[in-house]
Amino acid sequence: YRWIAGRVGRPRAWRAAANALRNNPLVLVIPCHRVIRSDGRVAGSGFGRRIREYLLRLEGAIPAT
Repeated sequence: YRWIAGRVGRPRAWRAAANALRNNPLVLVIPCHRVIRSDGRVAGSGFGRRIREYLLRLEGAIPAT
């Protein structure tokens, strides 16, 4: 989220970036499920962590369990 906030010129507004992604109504058009935490973990979102993990596995971004 910090990276996104920095890209829009507001490096300290990482919470606002997280909130905007969490409330994204077009999750497959704007692929916010690809944003992960700075520690590498998949966080929850408006449609849940399980679905984010599923989409990332489907894309091959994280290994299948």
